[in-house]
Amino acid sequence: MREPWFWRAKTPTARALTGLLTPAAWIYQAGHRLRWATTKPKKARLPVICVGNATLGGAGKTPFAILVATLFKEAGVKPVFLTRGYGGERAGPIKVDPARHTAFSVGDEALLLARHGPAIVAHDRQAGAKLAAKTGAQVIVMDDGFQNPTLAKDFSILLVGEEEAQTNGALFPAGPYRESPASARARADLVVAMGPGPSHPPEGADMAAWVEAEKAHAPERVIAFAGIGRPEKFFRTLKENGFTLVRRIAFPDHHSFSNLELEHLMKIAEQHEARLICTEKDHVRLPSGFREKIFSLPVAMQVSDRQALKQRLLGLIKDAGEEHEPS
Repeated sequence: MREPWFWRAKTPTARALTGLLTPAAWIYQAGHRLRWATTKPKKARLPVICVGNATLGGAGKTPFAILVATLFKEAGVKPVFLTRGYGGERAGPIKVDPARHTAFSVGDEALLLARHGPAIVAHDRQAGAKLAAKTGAQVIVMDDGFQNPTLAKDFSILLVGEEEAQTNGALFPAGPYRESPASARARADLVVAMGPGPSHPPEGADMAAWVEAEKAHAPERVIAFAGIGRPEKFFRTLKENGFTLVRRIAFPDHHSFSNLELEHLMKIAEQHEARLICTEKDHVRLPSGFREKIFSLPVAMQVSDRQALKQRLLGLIKDAGEEHEPS
């Protein structure tokens, strides 16, 4: 979906549309509260680390989940990813096989996660956790699921995007919030403020985080396209890394690119004597015939205190290990 324009506008028309949808937002929030009140979370056999956010759209959850798994692996702890597999047709639970599965079957995030460790796709998080426990892993790193009450979390990480201050602050569908910021923060064990670059944690956050591009390609003239929640973040990263953006083309989040669209993009690139570039999430969704012709920009998540995060995660594993019993 594309984010409605009025979520970030301050015009009279935008305010009117927000007000018109506010009753629907109250109903949405009431349903959210009812689900949490009537659902008893089930404890998994393994400790569960959840990375989520309070808004719809991209907030860096997948790169942060990869960072968490990387920190565990550095300490000799085996992680397994658990994700819903948004955009994929398989409900799961299923272990992702990058050689066999596509973004169409398991979703783009699942394929990215599987590059860094075993990944389980499951709409039913409890069933997914059971399968995850059979992989030989020692901890579950859940990409998203912050608003899902069915699986008990041992440690919840809330990502707060810098762009949230630019929205109308309303609940869905009147605004971008899945739940109120206050209720999300109340359930979070760690609040991480996402920013454009290295910084100290702002007030109300425990840690600051940002993404850095890996120097995989020399800066050059590019036609940049992205089908992610916040495409302007990708365009900004390219510019900050010295690329000359001839054109910026945004698609809906999790967009499934057709051959016709990609052929059109390649013609534009040829006309401007530029190369096509997209995000890693977009690249795994490209038809196989286009992947070698279009390159992506790998990014890695960075935090203001990597060692502190690592120690908190390892401390959690030690404390939670005795609490989890076979189910």
